[in-house]
Amino acid sequence: MRIIFRGVVQGVGFRPAAYRVATSLGLSGRTWNEGSDAVVDVEDGERFLSSFLQDLPPLARLDEIVKIEGPPPCGCGFKISPSQKGSSGMSVPTDIAICRDCLEDIKKGRRSGYPFTSCTKCGPRFTLLGSLPYDRASTAMRDFGMCPECRREYEDPADRRFHHQTVCCPKCGPSYRLIGKDGLNIPGDPVEKFAHMLSEGRIGIVKSWGGMHICCTLDNIARLREWYGRKQKPFAVMMKNEKAVLRYGIPTGEESENIRSPHRPIVLIKKRHSDLTELISPGLDNIGVFLPYTGVQHLLFEHLGDDALVMTSANVPGEPMILDDREIMEMRADAYLVHNQQILNRADDSVLRMSGDRTFFIRRSRGHVPSFISTAMRGSAVAVGAQENLTGAIAADGRIHPTQHIGDGEGVGVVDYLEEAVRTNIQLLGCRPEIVAMDLHPGYINRGFAKRLSEEYGSETIEVQHHWAHAASLMVDNDVDAAVTLALDGSGYGTDGTVWGGEVLSADLSSFSRAAKLEGIPLLGSEKALYDLRRLRFAIDAINGEENSSFTESETNILMKMMRKSVRCSSMGRLMDALSYSLGVCSVRTYDGEPAMKLEPLLASGKLIPGFEAEVSGGEVKTADLFSRIKVDHRPADAAYSIIYNVMKCLTEAAVEAADSNGIGPIGITGGVSYNSVVCRMFSEIAKRSGHQLIFHNNIPNGDGGVSLGQAAIALKRIQ
Repeated sequence: MRIIFRGVVQGVGFRPAAYRVATSLGLSGRTWNEGSDAVVDVEDGERFLSSFLQDLPPLARLDEIVKIEGPPPCGCGFKISPSQKGSSGMSVPTDIAICRDCLEDIKKGRRSGYPFTSCTKCGPRFTLLGSLPYDRASTAMRDFGMCPECRREYEDPADRRFHHQTVCCPKCGPSYRLIGKDGLNIPGDPVEKFAHMLSEGRIGIVKSWGGMHICCTLDNIARLREWYGRKQKPFAVMMKNEKAVLRYGIPTGEESENIRSPHRPIVLIKKRHSDLTELISPGLDNIGVFLPYTGVQHLLFEHLGDDALVMTSANVPGEPMILDDREIMEMRADAYLVHNQQILNRADDSVLRMSGDRTFFIRRSRGHVPSFISTAMRGSAVAVGAQENLTGAIAADGRIHPTQHIGDGEGVGVVDYLEEAVRTNIQLLGCRPEIVAMDLHPGYINRGFAKRLSEEYGSETIEVQHHWAHAASLMVDNDVDAAVTLALDGSGYGTDGTVWGGEVLSADLSSFSRAAKLEGIPLLGSEKALYDLRRLRFAIDAINGEENSSFTESETNILMKMMRKSVRCSSMGRLMDALSYSLGVCSVRTYDGEPAMKLEPLLASGKLIPGFEAEVSGGEVKTADLFSRIKVDHRPADAAYSIIYNVMKCLTEAAVEAADSNGIGPIGITGGVSYNSVVCRMFSEIAKRSGHQLIFHNNIPNGDGGVSLGQAAIALKRIQ
């Protein structure tokens, strides 16, 4: 019998496992990689398959098994044959944290202190992958030949590194070196010396699997903020172990499970409030923590006295993570711990937060790519995403594959990185896109790449309204055909030329209608209003006919003239920004989402009080008037909670009414604002009384990182 296995079947020890099962049963045959598949020719195929399926490698995942009857294999015994070109697809696992056995290996023996130790159960995969089939020659290990000892392990069926394509040791594998600020190599054990420099208060950069991290000890965060120009944005912190996590935060059971998972994402957990944790995440109730996942990170903590390190992506703010050893010197850190193994696919750390037992991905990347969402729709499509938190998506063979997190589209080199990631996936999947999807916003620079791609493949193009793409991603995430969705975020280009962001959409993958929205507030100075929050409050006061004393007389006159000409914005994100400013929480936005994020702790401590009931007129929820009702004797937390609750009540009730009118069952919430736990709780409490099915995100990012997948689904529907 010939058995073709499809799924995650390469880079997981699949062929060695097939070899061991066949030889234990005394069966003749052979196994090999063919394109993205793993193939087994074996006598007594049913007997082999029965045993093999009970002993699959831990990282393997089977999506399909094809059995073809044929003549028995020639010859005696079972062997692993050379790989062959064949079908395309994503057959490798995500990068997996170093396993316990390999951690033991770096403590003693010939791999003692060796950071690149891995086996068939762990280590980098996607970030090292150049092409399929997954063989050493197709990975970044192609430049490193095996020494005799590693070759013996590679050829020994009893060894856990049997046919492990990235097997290596200090004699034959990649190595680290330490470079000082002057560009010269620093002698000695590079990891130990680097740890010592961090302990002395230096700021360092360390090269890892999918990119580089800026790191320092926690008592040097103030200096890091000054050096990096990152005054308020929270830093992720790598903890030595789970005991250290409990010193700084209070994780739930689900959060702890994610923290220690082999994917090793950054997980947002409730922080233990102290001066130190306030420095880590100013003004927030949570802290982003993760555990070591590479050998070098474990070795760093072995040489450090500290139990935690700041670990943040090494890049110029707004630009992609740096990979080049020479380019990284421009960051002007105190020391650079770099290695000579090429990173073929960069991948930032994944970031998530839990909402009960649901996973809200803020950034789905290292440890969670490659991945896919299944769909019943056939055909091939490419989507290039939005602008902020950019990702792409490639649809082929009934699956939609999102790329890793890319970055913010306005940053230098970000669209080039998007193109690199999309083309890598196109090549691995063997995709020839029939349609290319892009955001409706005419100013997004990734639209240029979408148009080039469509010309190259002779593909149709489709423009997808931003919030419809959000709604589509939620529908795909929950496998529903239609839903009424609260699409709440900062901003997206609307079909009427205004800025949307507080919408109730009745949608399927073919079309959508706008059932309700928030009142449009003029964005005075357009982009300037996103950062100078006084402008948002000025516009609200002008709508209410009230004076605003934040500007000079001449400035006020100019702003009043701008009221008539400025684009209006119906955004929940901007509403929360204005509220954050008005209640003294945040006066200037220094990073994306800051005012709304800092408002969340205030919302969490507030309660509903009378006097903030919102008016709805013609499907528009009036919000400006709510600000005139804030009194000096109101507790800020109660005023914030009551305004947002009443706005959510109006939007949710509009969603229920639209669902009832159109015979739609599911009601959901999506967009960047849906990361807010208090907002989600309000939606749940109000909507559950309706009896409708409530849907939330779980696999696809709530925010703009999920837009590309929604675009791809809408594009696929177009060509059905």
